[in-house]
Amino acid sequence: MQLNGSSALVTGGASGLGEATARRLAAAGAVVVVLDLHDEKGAAVAADIGGVYVRADVTDPVSVQAAVDAAASAGSFRALVNCAGIGMAGRTIDRHGVPHDLAVFEKVVRINLVGTFNVIRLAAAAMANTEPVDEFGARGAIVNTSSVAGIEGQTGQAAYSASKGGVIGITLPIARDLASIGVRVNTICPGLMDTPLLGSASIAVKVGLGDSVLFPKRMGATAEFASMAYELLTNDYMNGEVIRLDGAIRFQPK
Repeated sequence: MQLNGSSALVTGGASGLGEATARRLAAAGAVVVVLDLHDEKGAAVAADIGGVYVRADVTDPVSVQAAVDAAASAGSFRALVNCAGIGMAGRTIDRHGVPHDLAVFEKVVRINLVGTFNVIRLAAAAMANTEPVDEFGARGAIVNTSSVAGIEGQTGQAAYSASKGGVIGITLPIARDLASIGVRVNTICPGLMDTPLLGSASIAVKVGLGDSVLFPKRMGATAEFASMAYELLTNDYMNGEVIRLDGAIRFQPK
């Protein structure tokens, strides 16, 4: 599936993995709708790539629908990449015997998992109204962002791992659901990525993290994630798959 002349929606597109992906899709000729809550950054990225910025909370059906409508109005809506998410650490019971804050657990799952599904369902409904691009009825493709933590979560990652494991879990059933309208669904599980979440970390810390990767011994680049997302969107035979993008790292308990 070619993206040139089509439109795409990238959640969390104002920075990090989302920004890199938005720029990659725009370079391929797509009009990209950048969905985020950071107005200044989101608007700047959209302006720089000739796209559209829409302020939206992925858990809010009304604002997400506005972003989907913007994508549908910008061209043939063919691509969705879900990058929006948060991470909060906390042990089930901490060293002082205090149980995990349930509200924090619910917030992480709501944004990372429920938010991802919310965007998928609304975007898929819009994609269903487009004309097929080939004789097999292909209409579009969706890429979700999980994490290696969704497979082998570390100490203190119960909430984050639950949310990202859920994204892995919905990949195949949604791919099966959307096969009838010609929309493919795949998920990327990044490992240690050099994103703004680690912006305050020192070079020494980043080098130390990179040393834990099997090969190459460094953190992943956002451009590498964007490249993988682009491949999953444009390779017509990739469907229902969960792919690790992690330099073969295997997380230890801590």
